[in-house]
This record gives sequence, structure tokens and C-alpha cells, in this order.
Amino acid sequence: MNNSSQIETDILASPLTNQVYRKRLLMHRFGMLLSFLAMALGLMVLAWILATLVIKGFGALNLGILMQNTPAPGSGAGGLLNPIIGSLMLVGLATVISTPVGILAGIYLAEYGEESKLAQVTRFVTDIMLSAPSIVIGLFVYAIYVAKVGHFSGWAGTFALSLIAVPVVVRTTDNMLKLVPGNLREAAFALGAPRWKVALLVRLRAVKAGVVTGVLLAVARIAGETAPLLFTALNNQFFSTNMNKPIANLPVVISQFAMSPFDNWVPLAWGGALLITFSVLALNIVSRSLFSQKIPG
Repeated sequence: MNNSSQIETDILASPLTNQVYRKRLLMHRFGMLLSFLAMALGLMVLAWILATLVIKGFGALNLGILMQNTPAPGSGAGGLLNPIIGSLMLVGLATVISTPVGILAGIYLAEYGEESKLAQVTRFVTDIMLSAPSIVIGLFVYAIYVAKVGHFSGWAGTFALSLIAVPVVVRTTDNMLKLVPGNLREAAFALGAPRWKVALLVRLRAVKAGVVTGVLLAVARIAGETAPLLFTALNNQFFSTNMNKPIANLPVVISQFAMSPFDNWVPLAWGGALLITFSVLALNIVSRSLFSQKIPG
């Protein structure tokens, strides 16, 4: 009885005089302090990187960077027209290839893959591809395509970027479709709709904002990839839209120009890095805005 009375007294005591409460409060505040310091450190490093990029990148931004091709070493002024066009072609075609493949695969996993061995294997392979280094994918495309045809090409770069984008779209589509309430599907089945129509016209339409978000995130993921393009599309100093030949692209040009000893190349590398950063930032803002749409209940 005495122990029970003491426990009741401790429970009813003021939180400030309760030893257990004070200890937990102290640990809570210590944990919050560590979390805040970690966040502050990360934001400081990010702000440092962005400040350096903006200061050096804005100095290189002008109309000529969008209107002129990459210059020869030490030849004076130049621009990034050919790598900008090349990157738009590579990323655009990779998006066109990866979007329908990723969405259809995600629909299969969410709608038909609950008890399927194939779906389990597909999810496992997708998770592996999501975590695989991009250089490995570039080497894979080099081995099965570039080495066979005997030359680098824009198509090889497109295939490599597509392999990086597909898992992102698959997992996003699969996860978004699982958020659709079960009563919405049951109502569609009760009206006599076949399963494929329920998947495409009911579930997919209900989460279209989330699926589009996944596509935009995949585009942001591949927009700045350099390693796979070094083994596939390589680079081209001249303006070219021939996808069967090496084609200029911003990531490789930035990598080459940033490490060069030529004074006219280094500023262009900073300007190209700023262009990619702002493009990815814009895509992330758009995707966040679309993701704010609520799933119908």
C-alpha cells in the first residue's frame, strides 16, 4: 500500500518536481538541440554551395551563352547553345521512353501484383536500380550497345538516362496508387467496370498529380547525370542534332570545362551549372505544388 501511495503521489505531483519527467524533458531538449545543430550545419553547407554557384554563375550568364556554341580552347567568347539543345533532346527523349513504361509497370504492381511472384521480383529489381550508381548503368549500356555498334551516340545516352528514370516513375506510381481508398475501387467495380478501366480511369486519374510528380522527379534526377553520358553520348564541340552520333550535353561539358586550364571555359562551366541547378529547382517546385493535391476520399 505504501508503494502504491508513493506511485500515485509521484504521478499527481507537479511535472517540475517529478524526477522522471524532468529527466525525459532534459533528454528531449538535448535531442532537439542536436537535431537543430545538424539541420543548421546542413543548411550552412548548402547555403555556401549555392552562394558560390550563384556568385560565379551569374557572372557568366549573358545572351551569348544561349546563342553561341562552345568555343575552342583560348578562342575567346562562346556559349552553351549546343550542349543545352543536346541535353534537352537527351532528357526529353528519355522522359518520353521512361514515362509510359514506368507508369504501366507501376499500375501492374499496384493492381495485379498483390499475389504475383513476378511483381515481387519486379519490385526487388526496381529497388536495386534505384540505388545503383549511375556509372554502372552507363557501363552497362556501353557494353551492350556502344561497344557493339562501335561509336558513341545520343541514342545510347537516351537509353542510359531512361534506365535511371524508369525505377523512379515505377515506385512513385506504385506508391501513389496504393493511396487510393478501397471504397473508390469497390464503387467502380459495383458499377460493372472491368479491372483495367478501374486501374486506368479511376485509380490512376485519382492520383494523376502524384504520378506527374514522379515523372518530374525522374526528370530532375537525370538532368544532371554526368557519369552515364561519359560512356554513351560523350560530347560534341559542334552543334549537332544527329542522335546516331556523339552529341553535346551540359553535364559532360560542365565536367570538362570546370577542370580545364583555359580561362574562357571555366566561366561557362559555372554558368552551365547554374542553369542546371535552376532547372532542377524549378522542377522540384512544380512537383511539390502538384503533390499538394489531396487524394480523394
